[in-house]
Amino acid sequence: MAGRRRAMSRAGSLVALGALLVAVPACGGGGAPADARSTAVQHVLDRRAAAVVAGDTTAYRATGDADPTLLSDLAEVPLDGWSYRLTRLGRTEHARATATAELRYRVEGYDKAPVVTERTLTLRQRAGHWYVTGDRPAKKSAEQLWEQGRVTVVKGAHSLVLGVGQRRAVLRSYAEDADDAVPAVDSAWGTGWARRVVVVVPKSLDGMGGLLGAPAAGYQGIAAVTTGEAGGSGTAPADRIIVNPEAYSVLGYFGKQVVLTHETTHVATRADTSAATPLWLSEGYADWAGYRGSGRTPAQAAPELQRAVRGGSAPGSLPDDADFGFSGDSADLAQAYESGWLACRMIADDWGEGKLNAFYKAVGGHRQRAGAVDGALQSVLGIDEREFEARWRAYVRDQLG
Repeated sequence: MAGRRRAMSRAGSLVALGALLVAVPACGGGGAPADARSTAVQHVLDRRAAAVVAGDTTAYRATGDADPTLLSDLAEVPLDGWSYRLTRLGRTEHARATATAELRYRVEGYDKAPVVTERTLTLRQRAGHWYVTGDRPAKKSAEQLWEQGRVTVVKGAHSLVLGVGQRRAVLRSYAEDADDAVPAVDSAWGTGWARRVVVVVPKSLDGMGGLLGAPAAGYQGIAAVTTGEAGGSGTAPADRIIVNPEAYSVLGYFGKQVVLTHETTHVATRADTSAATPLWLSEGYADWAGYRGSGRTPAQAAPELQRAVRGGSAPGSLPDDADFGFSGDSADLAQAYESGWLACRMIADDWGEGKLNAFYKAVGGHRQRAGAVDGALQSVLGIDEREFEARWRAYVRDQLG
């Protein structure tokens, strides 16, 4: 998918989820011509969407047999739009059909563009009219939060927290943590970003997996991830910070603040993060912002890398993107993050924080990965990639040896 990428982290991730769909012609069947059936189905979907926005249970029930609890589950969510676009209507058999549609919705005050997700709909025809009998995520699409239960909403000064199965007081604490993270990111990155975040808190780890459209086991021990579009701009929906409540709840205040500052950094840097940005830089920078000003020493923040250095197995090069996968060894994953963090810390120490930010933006400004880091190093820091890695290896030994 052009302009989108997937990247993971222990505390968070830069994850591109969902896809823009391509409309395909409606399939044939018995009865009315395909275009007439499609028009009729689109009409009922339009009525259904209008009922959701208006919170009109009677109008919603009139569009089908689907459970109207959707409206109560969405009651607190500040929607600024909800629409369906029919992309495929299957063959009609016995007055029943299956359809595929794009669901587009926006959260007021946060989404400048709609979130787009693919849905599979089942329909039934009665007395010449179509009705929706089922509405679920398409095969490769993730669940939406309201499919897991009634959504509770808490607003902070810089945050909107959406939760399911969580007490309002608990969600308020998430908002307070996120509100503290925004000025911390401002201090590191600057204020040239939206300066507000959407935090999504499912009931459990399984709920987190459902929202990400992936097996929950892959996120066990991961406190949060961030979803969004690389190179995001004013035409992209707001990022979502999706929390694993089971892992997040056992953290102390400092750990929670590092996690949410890390995630919020991904939100702030999104427009300057592209396919050219290696994960050691995007995740290392987010960790750098998270630990910045905390007083944590390299030995405290990079124990796995220190263990490798003192054991004579220090890495000889910066980690590849593959080293950041969740399915590998946890110690190796930690080393990847710690390596990226120390690389960013070294730039801030030796060249200054302004140069670190300029380097990040210069790398993301390249159209492709090849040559992006080397070109940015030479234009911003005045050294090439080989010299940078040599200095990084010496810095790692000096800080952790």
